[in-house]
Order: sequence, then C-alpha cells, then structure tokens
Amino acid sequence: MVTICQIVTNRGDQIRARYIIMCQGPYNRPKLPGIPGIADYQGHVIHTARWDYEYTGGNLHGGLDRIGDKRIAVIGTGSSGVQVIPHLARGAKHLTVFQRTPSYIFERSDLPTDPEWVATLQPGWREARQRNFHNATFGFYSPGEQDFICDAWTEVSRNLAAHLNATDGWAALADLEKFAELHEAEDYRVGERIRQRVDRIVTDPQVADILKPYFRILCKRPVFSDAYLPTFNRSNVTLIDVSETKGVERITEHGVVAHGVEHEVDCIVFASGFEITSSLERQLAISPLTGREGRSLYDHWGNGFRTLHGIMANGFPNYFATGFIQGGVTASTTLMFEQQADHIAYILRAAKERGATVIEPTVEAEETWVRTIRETKIDNTRFVAECTPGYYNGEGEKNARWFLGEPYGAGFYAFEEILENWRDSGDMKGLSLTS
Repeated sequence: MVTICQIVTNRGDQIRARYIIMCQGPYNRPKLPGIPGIADYQGHVIHTARWDYEYTGGNLHGGLDRIGDKRIAVIGTGSSGVQVIPHLARGAKHLTVFQRTPSYIFERSDLPTDPEWVATLQPGWREARQRNFHNATFGFYSPGEQDFICDAWTEVSRNLAAHLNATDGWAALADLEKFAELHEAEDYRVGERIRQRVDRIVTDPQVADILKPYFRILCKRPVFSDAYLPTFNRSNVTLIDVSETKGVERITEHGVVAHGVEHEVDCIVFASGFEITSSLERQLAISPLTGREGRSLYDHWGNGFRTLHGIMANGFPNYFATGFIQGGVTASTTLMFEQQADHIAYILRAAKERGATVIEPTVEAEETWVRTIRETKIDNTRFVAECTPGYYNGEGEKNARWFLGEPYGAGFYAFEEILENWRDSGDMKGLSLTS
C-alpha cells in the first residue's frame, strides 16, 4: 500500500507528498478579540502579525513616517504591543493605548557579545547553557550551579539559589510546599524591583501606577524593552486603564469606547496575539485534516490528545507534527523543535532503510503513551487560575485546555532520554512499518 498526502491551498495549489510534517506551531494564526462592534469600525485596521507598511510607512526597524496626521489606538500590551507602541508613538499624531493588563517590563540589556569571551567557550557550551536555562525556568538550580543566562527569565531562580546558599536552606527543596513559598516570596521581590523601575522612568505617578503589574511574573511572558516605559512620558500618548471592565467596552464606526467615552481614531492596531487556546481547528486553520477512512484529526483529539511521543497519531499514516502536544516542554522552543526534528528524521531514515513507505503508530502504542502522559501529569490548575487572563489560562476560563497541550510531566530532559532509548533500541517499537 502506498500512502500519499495531499495538500490543497487557498490559491489552488495541489501538492502531493509521501510524508507531511506539521511545523506551524501554536503562534501561526492571528487572533482578533471578541469586542462588540469590531466589524462596524470604518477606519483602518492592522494586526501586529500582519503589519501594513503601506499605511504606516517605515520598515521593521521603525521610521513610521506616513502616520504623522493619524490618531492611532492600540489594543493589547503584551509582547507585540510593547514592541510596536514606541514606534507608533514616535510616528503618530496621537497614540491611545488601551491596557487591560500591564506587563512586567524588564531591562533589555542587549549588549554586544565579547569575542574574547566567545573564545573561552569549551565544546558542549551550547548544551550546557540550554540545560541551565531549563533548570531556571522549569525547575530550580542545584546547589553550586551558576546562572549562565543572567536575565529576567532566570532572575527569580538565581536570587532564590543565592538565598538558599546564604541560609544553608537547600533542604527546603525536599518540602515542595516550603519551596513554593520561598519561590513566591522571591517572585514578589523581583516584581517589586520592576515596579520601582516604573516609578523611576514614568514621570506621572498616576500613569506609573497603571503600568505596574501585580501578579506572578511567569503568569505572562516577561517582556524586555528600554523604550516602552519612556513612551508614556510623551505628550502625544494617552494610557487608558480598562482592567475593571476586562477590556474596552465596544468599538464603533469611528473609534473605541472605554468607560462610556468614545475615542475617535483613524486606525486601530490589534496587538492581540494568536489563536493559542481556542479550538484546535481554529489554531491550525486547516480543514479538512483527515486520515484513514476520512477520519478528522480534530475528532480523533476531541476528548483529549492521542499521540505517540507527541509526534504521530494512529489512523494518520505518514503524518508527523512538531509542537507542544504530549512531549517534553522547555522555555527554549527552538531546542524543543530541534529535539522533535531529530526524532522525526531518525524515523524517516530508519523506515527508508527497512524499505517501508508507510509509518503509523499502533493503537496499543498510542494508548500506552496517553496513559504515561496522564500518569505523569503536573497539575498547574492553581497557579494558572490565580493568574490574570491570558493565553496561559485560556483568557481566564476555568476549564480551558492548557496551551502546552498535556506535556510529559517528568520534564524535557527525561523525555529526551525516552526518545534516545527508543532510538538506541533500534526496533521501532510501537510503529507499524509497511510498504
């Protein structure tokens, strides 16, 4: 039997392939907020993931020189908003920023890399830094371990390790509840440093207070900018706090309504991210996506993900995927995708050496892996429930599917060991290989 994957695009392209590997990831389809009246707006609309340089002028470095007579509104103050707002403020006649939730704005500190330091690096330095970063963001440092990264992602763990060293308190790691208390206290101290930074930079105390976040740092992605906070000292920038109404109230033909006041604008920029916690079909934006006997992948995963190692699914021969689903997860997504790509490449090479053209996990292998995922599950419900709304917690929905897609609970490097042992065995356990 020969399996052929067929891909049809909205431009009429028809592509036939022996194998298909889905690599678009969760950050691939722009999301617009469900604001009443959004379709009524008659002005110009831009999504940060689909920038319109014909309207704004400039390029990826800024210089937005066509909006000097425009009143611009921005909805969204996460990673994308923090990047574009300083450029819009420099170019626009007036900029109005609607903020539901402030972000932690850390120093960028993007300095040139010292070539003499690079010359001192020993073989294996990249892998050592990757593991060090993972320890800081998904666990904790071990006694004596140094912080190789030294930025906001690792600051809480770095300071906590220093505290444990100073107090000879490493025994606290054996008590998870005590460790959680220490971690939360250090999280607050780092947050207080950032709130003091806001006070130092933003001259209007009322505006500064609006810009101060009060939630756990990793409830949202840390943001790095030296230009964002000073933007709110400009006379052509207005910040409007819409936290009490959980966002703007509505959009009209001419502008944005907040606290009962309509703000007329010429252009609305939506810095509203991607379809990450919505339905899988909306995320992937591919329909239909079918396997054997016309079965939909969305139906196959309707009651929870079902895969082998997060990469393959029974009933979908020669289908592979990279992403966050049922695999090892780390904050360095490029490392995660590298791990998955290496494993997929091994499978394709091994199948070719065996003369196989059809690759598919067995039902039993898929069921075993699903059981492993559920047995090792780490319950993050309490943490994400206490966070402000965002894609980490499905915009605050109590029963939202977590965006990480049921990761392997024992961790990224434990998952790496599983894949390495599987490859070393050489028997392609759990796969049906036919020609």
